[in-house]
Amino acid sequence: MSERGKHAHDAVDPAPETDHAEDRTGGRAPWGGAVAVSLVLVMAGFLFAANARLAGGPDGRQPQDLAGLVEVESARLGEIEAEVRDLEAEVGLLTDAQVGDLPMLDPTTAELEALAAGLQPVEGPGLTVRLSDAPANVPRPDDVTNDDLVVHQQDLQAVINGLWAGGAEAMTLQGQRVVATSAFRCVGNVLLLHGRTYSPPFVVRAVGDPDELRASLLQSPAIQEYLQWVDAVGLGWSTTVEGDLELPAYEGSADLQYADVPDGVDVFAAGSAS
Repeated sequence: MSERGKHAHDAVDPAPETDHAEDRTGGRAPWGGAVAVSLVLVMAGFLFAANARLAGGPDGRQPQDLAGLVEVESARLGEIEAEVRDLEAEVGLLTDAQVGDLPMLDPTTAELEALAAGLQPVEGPGLTVRLSDAPANVPRPDDVTNDDLVVHQQDLQAVINGLWAGGAEAMTLQGQRVVATSAFRCVGNVLLLHGRTYSPPFVVRAVGDPDELRASLLQSPAIQEYLQWVDAVGLGWSTTVEGDLELPAYEGSADLQYADVPDGVDVFAAGSAS
């Protein structure tokens, strides 16, 4: 079975004893020592003040751990998503106002294109797949690490790919429609999808022939390996045949963005030099 993922204080010698003999100044410390001590104290104050400014951010409570950072960034993304949705609605209104003179697309073709892009809700029989982390408080082999007890990004990707290969007509992950431009990442056991965060269990639903969907999953080498870990450490896995699934339409923008060459850049310059 292959791997799934990869002050003590120093003692200070006491100061040597002195015979308290008066020095050449008549028993008083030289004035240079007092000045040096004052300079050290002033510089220490500057350092403490600078450190406080650097550590305090806008509200003095910036998250210092990965989970806190994910939570803060997710909240910020949520605000940006709300703004994007408002702008998309405004663009839609402006677009509708300009299409009156354009030729109408064949309704059947338009419906098929919207379905393929995930812009239409879908209903029908299908399969529900659930994956969850293994319990951490049960006995397990010594060579098993905490990383082996969580659902990884490649596990979810294997499920999604297996369902597409089995003829899935439409699919959702955590209730969000999966389309051609969908991308997700896992940070620890936290799933990032379309600007939102989710914790296990992870639920994938697909509309299609349930028997073909399940057979396609079991034929996937990645799923076969995952099932070995299900038996070994108790990772969660279940498939449920659904008689009638209702999958929502994709809520995001379907516009594609792509890279282009900046103005004034000759793409053939390097080749012509040779």
